[in-house]
Amino acid sequence: MSFSTISVIGLGYIGLPTAAMFASRKKNVIGVDVNQHTVDTINRGEIHIVEPDLDMIVHAAVTEGYLKAVTVPESADAFLIAVPTPFKNDINNKNDYSIPEPDISYIKKASEAIALVLKKGDLVILESTSPVGATEQMAEWLADARPDLSFPQVAGENADVNVAHCPERVLPGHVVRELVENDRVIGGMTAKCSARAVELYNTFVQGECVITNARTAEMAKLTENSCRDVQIAFANELSIICDKLDIDVWELISLANRHPRINILQPGPGVGGHCIAVDPWFIISKTPEEAKLIHTAREVNDSKPVWVINKVKIAIADFLLANPDKTAKDITIACYGLAFKPDIDDLRESPALNITNQIAKFHLGKVLAVEPNVKELPNSLAVNIRLTELDTANKNATIGVILVDHKEFKLHSKDFKGIAYIVDTRGIVK
Repeated sequence: MSFSTISVIGLGYIGLPTAAMFASRKKNVIGVDVNQHTVDTINRGEIHIVEPDLDMIVHAAVTEGYLKAVTVPESADAFLIAVPTPFKNDINNKNDYSIPEPDISYIKKASEAIALVLKKGDLVILESTSPVGATEQMAEWLADARPDLSFPQVAGENADVNVAHCPERVLPGHVVRELVENDRVIGGMTAKCSARAVELYNTFVQGECVITNARTAEMAKLTENSCRDVQIAFANELSIICDKLDIDVWELISLANRHPRINILQPGPGVGGHCIAVDPWFIISKTPEEAKLIHTAREVNDSKPVWVINKVKIAIADFLLANPDKTAKDITIACYGLAFKPDIDDLRESPALNITNQIAKFHLGKVLAVEPNVKELPNSLAVNIRLTELDTANKNATIGVILVDHKEFKLHSKDFKGIAYIVDTRGIVK
């Protein structure tokens, strides 16, 4: 069965590019999002996120009539759910190492919404990164909402509606290219579910579609990002050790990486984004007694922002000691970077954002934020933080806190030399 109309539920950093790629292949695509501003923006042929080349693809798709956005699902042949999967407690502000509980309520709401328009022969794919078992849970919600239709957990290969999991595996800033070129892991609840999902993704995917079961597909995405988290934790722990031993950690890593079988990652202020900083908790929450190494890596990476903030407090104390006629109100702190990684506008789970906010809460003087990829600060930030241009921050900062290695910062790294105290978490200032 061919897919003439495809619906994508959730038009964020993954959903919108996915919808655009299907539409670019002349498929009729209905994008669904609860945010009216997002819907209106897309229907004007514009985008609400920063992602290279996506604006041109969306504009063409909307102009040619292949892509439209709505707030309520409409009938389609395939439904891709790409909604957030947060936690029930704020993992950025945990005061201990308790295990956060995944919140899959957005998946439930999306399931209940599309259930109203499901028909025999439809395919439902969960793309949202989820704890193991979420795809099966989604199928149960669909079955509860539509007892007139059969689903794989009961009807197997003869189900009226096919269900599968296919996690996204793309890098922000390269999403358009990687959606096309990367291999996809397809986990159907039955062999037919997998085959139909492969047929759908072959519309634009040039990489290989590798078939497995739903639970393994869910675990594959979590495993990939947990592995990265453990590797980053090693680099972050190494940076703390080197600071105590008065060793340049970046030089050390460069030297160690000359070994043909060593590839140590770069340290930073923590780990951010809606993948590496989040996905390990899905594994830990399911198997807390067994996931000891993964849990420890989360503890290391989650504690790194506290270490950075303490370095800032030491810099404040050093300044006041050297300038006894000054007070904390005379100190201007500039925080360079708010995004969770270089050269994007994505602030999700960003340690840089969290560090900046925490500094603003305790510091009595001015706090400047330099983030070249955003035009305004989120409302969640402390009110005394001012978004500032790079040159202005460099001229006024007493203490500079480099949190993200944006290309603008690396290009003008020599300009940081004029700042009296530098806390460099990215190795930009040599």
